[in-house]
Amino acid sequence: MKIKAGIIGATGYAGAELVRILLTHPQAEITAISSVSFEGKKLSEVYPSYKTLCDMECQTQDEVVEKSDVIFAALPHGLSQELAAQCDALGKVFIDLGADFRLESEDEYKEWYNGEFLDKDLHQKSVYGLPELFRENIKGKKLIANPGCYTTGAPLALAPAVKNGLVSTEGIIVDSKSGVTGAGRKPSQGNHYPELNEGFHAYKVANHRHTPEIEQTLSKLSGKSVKITFVPHLLPVNRGIISTCYARLNDGVTKEQVRAAYEEFYRDEFFIRLLPDGANADIHNIKYSNFCDISLHFDERTNTFIAISAIDNMVKGAAGQAIQNMNLLFGLDETTGLIIVPPAF
Repeated sequence: MKIKAGIIGATGYAGAELVRILLTHPQAEITAISSVSFEGKKLSEVYPSYKTLCDMECQTQDEVVEKSDVIFAALPHGLSQELAAQCDALGKVFIDLGADFRLESEDEYKEWYNGEFLDKDLHQKSVYGLPELFRENIKGKKLIANPGCYTTGAPLALAPAVKNGLVSTEGIIVDSKSGVTGAGRKPSQGNHYPELNEGFHAYKVANHRHTPEIEQTLSKLSGKSVKITFVPHLLPVNRGIISTCYARLNDGVTKEQVRAAYEEFYRDEFFIRLLPDGANADIHNIKYSNFCDISLHFDERTNTFIAISAIDNMVKGAAGQAIQNMNLLFGLDETTGLIIVPPAF
């Protein structure tokens, strides 16, 4: 019996990516999709590349919930809490690709998203869905807060160093560059082609909403409060995120110790590819895949450790990770339906 999967918000970039991957998943089938903007239209009318592959019509959200075992919500923040409550009442798995359940602190959610927890008990039931770091917490749960793109790439780059106390938790800098799909499908001046093409700029400097989410993950790993400086940039490419993370090595820590810690930490993680010395993580090599490539670097003059990660923001940073969580929750191998080979050129 295949898992019945429903997608709410199927016509956004993350929703469409869920469709792309689930269409070839051997243990799941898409039973219903919805879109407020395109209700009644076929997905292949919105994305012609899906013609004959997914000609499903966009239904209502209630129909998606009714027909599905697992509901993926690819919606802007503020729109998932009531849906999650509906799924919880019916005992269905809800995987939220938005931000409504990612932050554990309601005060931080208010500060960064201008919202509030509508049902505090429901938030207690949710779990942060970054499998490589919190796998055991995810198992058996039905409400998953799927991490965002920046908040996947940066913590994975730093996790072994922070967890093992190899670096100072003060003064960590995360410098990330993202493809424009991270801004969503809705047009804006910033992602208008003449504005974006042949340009490269930082945005929301030291004020991006993913900051507290990255800090939350690193704080859990280190066992103490971590504050970071986070600066995102917009690349003139469709997809991919590269995060360059800087941290000061603790006294006496050698680069051999750091590499050994990373090799041990990620030894059994299929989707983490730890690159050899001298190699550099590159978004070209992870495109369309659920991989996270990590390269390690050291500035011995300043005693600075530099970890660089590369992910596809639409896959490992969104849809692929959501499906990885689904596999984990339904007892499947996490790689099921996700062994997607990045194009060589």
